[in-house]
Amino acid sequence: MSADPATDVFVAHRNLLFTVAYEMLGSAADAEDVLQETWLRWADVDQDEVRDGRAYLVRITTRLALNRLRTVGRQRETYVGPWLPEPLLTAPDVAEDVELAESVSTAMLLVLETLTPTERAVFVLREVFDVGYDEIAAAVEKTPAAVRQIAHRARSHVAARQPRVEVSQEDTRRVLATFREALETGDLQALLDVMAPDVVMLSDGGGVKQAALRPIVGADKVLRWFIGVSAKAPTPVTMQNVLVNGTPGLRIDTGGELDTIATLKVEGGLVTAMYLVRNPAKLAFVDAEQPLAR
Repeated sequence: MSADPATDVFVAHRNLLFTVAYEMLGSAADAEDVLQETWLRWADVDQDEVRDGRAYLVRITTRLALNRLRTVGRQRETYVGPWLPEPLLTAPDVAEDVELAESVSTAMLLVLETLTPTERAVFVLREVFDVGYDEIAAAVEKTPAAVRQIAHRARSHVAARQPRVEVSQEDTRRVLATFREALETGDLQALLDVMAPDVVMLSDGGGVKQAALRPIVGADKVLRWFIGVSAKAPTPVTMQNVLVNGTPGLRIDTGGELDTIATLKVEGGLVTAMYLVRNPAKLAFVDAEQPLAR
């Protein structure tokens, strides 16, 4: 224990606060900024007036994340090409917590992007962290009755776009192994065996790295894109299996430097979505595991 009880409380809940901010923002860098500001606010609080440190900190983090979300939302409207969340290197315990892994998956974070900032905050706090309606109301500055309506609306919106499907980690690993082998051997035709006919590929280069400026839909089109990119890829290319956002993914290095983090959405043993993050500004959080908590 440190000599400062406020520090102890903040440290005890830091992983939870980071996870809340990351799920609201889809950006680890922005989440870290929110945590820095949360700490500054928390350090000025009279601890004698705080009854529940966890609830108080979640409330500060939520409000700051909401402010940041409204700002970055406008910035993302002018983003070059598809916007994907910043990938996180996660520990095996995240993958073992099925609900947490689902909530930080790239597919879920993309669905959360379609909610309004307040809907997103309410959904994340209620569905992922099981925060009470009264506490959420205080965090988003709404009445508990309004929060219940917002939660219902957000839940229906997410369910329509991200149905709950039991996804096997083993299926994902098996498909990822085929994906990796196809890239390593150049036998890209093998990708067709594991891609759903209407597979969607999103690649995020942020206008800095080569990437498709629009989603590519259809197995044949995705295959042609990979063939074109592979022909131009610098050597050597090395690949490493990693856990990204709670699910098996692939780290691809070219010329000795990190080039791409690839994750797949696998349903029924087939890839229904591919996510390739190439924007160097989004790859800062894949060198060390990020502890998450709920």
